Amino acid sequence: MRVYLDHNATAPLRPDARDAMLAFLGVPANASSAHREGARARSAVEAARAEVAALVGASPAEIVFTSGATEANNLALRGAGRNGTIVAPAIEHASVLETARAVGDLRLVPVDRNGRVVADDVVAAVDATTRVVSVGLANGEVGSVAPVAEIAAAVRGTLVHSDAAQAAGRIPVDVGALGVDLLSLSAHKLGGPAGVGALYVRAGVTLTPELTGGPQERGRRAGTENVLAIVGFGVAARLAREEVSTRTTALVDRLWAGLRARVPGVVRNGPTDGARLPNTLNVRFPGASGESLLVLLDLAGIAVSLGSACAAGSAEPSHVLLAMGQDRAAARSGIRLSLGWSTTADDVDRVLDVLPHLVAQARGERAA
Repeated sequence: MRVYLDHNATAPLRPDARDAMLAFLGVPANASSAHREGARARSAVEAARAEVAALVGASPAEIVFTSGATEANNLALRGAGRNGTIVAPAIEHASVLETARAVGDLRLVPVDRNGRVVADDVVAAVDATTRVVSVGLANGEVGSVAPVAEIAAAVRGTLVHSDAAQAAGRIPVDVGALGVDLLSLSAHKLGGPAGVGALYVRAGVTLTPELTGGPQERGRRAGTENVLAIVGFGVAARLAREEVSTRTTALVDRLWAGLRARVPGVVRNGPTDGARLPNTLNVRFPGASGESLLVLLDLAGIAVSLGSACAAGSAEPSHVLLAMGQDRAAARSGIRLSLGWSTTADDVDRVLDVLPHLVAQARGERAA
């Protein structure tokens, strides 16, 4: 039995979401059609929209379904216009940073050595030329949670976008309390299917659609809705909202305490206290290559990652760890263990049984 600790890359599909999706597999389901089949599809889409809205405290009318958080980030940053600067922390996901560079003048804001975004630094970077401030609610590599509400309150009058793909379902998310105008979500981080996400667009905010050619999603995103995937997203959103708890916190604490006791020199990347994702542990083992550990763990039946799955295969070290001030060697040695709805205490214990020996092997140490 394999142990899967890469929920921040993608969570296993929840059985309830799969079952709901199977009901639409092979069934005509165009939500724009006027016949009975179309009405059934429309009803399912709107029920899912209500569940996704409830996950973040929004109105269903403020939810735009997309193909994922990457498209949601693109719609937010491109749809807000092409003039002016975009202010963003240096640890944002590539779909934010690369899109911002492509459509405007990106003004990067540094983070502290623990990967925390400092509100005053972001606010200081905002001026009359700024059209969007984009601050991810939680970083998926090191687990730091950003002071988005504080930033939004300080820059009122400027559009504020937050990529919440890694936060939703793991920590409470309420768009009203955050004060954001735009917020991106992803289904597959919650245990829904890949290929579907959403953008919250606060009532009154106007975006220029990136996909045109149809009236779908109230004219904000053309194209026939992916009913099958949207239904799965809705179920996953409901279950994730019901499950936000301290369960993964206890498992991560157990994992970290075990590693500290069993592996000499282990270092935790990211915040060790305060606001952080309850499911994420990023660690490095000086003297052991992260790439080597990834392979050894995979051969031992344990799936982890080096950081963002979107950067997998890149020869470059993590841009997040580099932004935290680590040198390139240190930034190459980090591995991320991310837990979720399917993780058990037995999974954690299996990692603690195996990983110390693999670290010693990667370090070239002789067995005792």
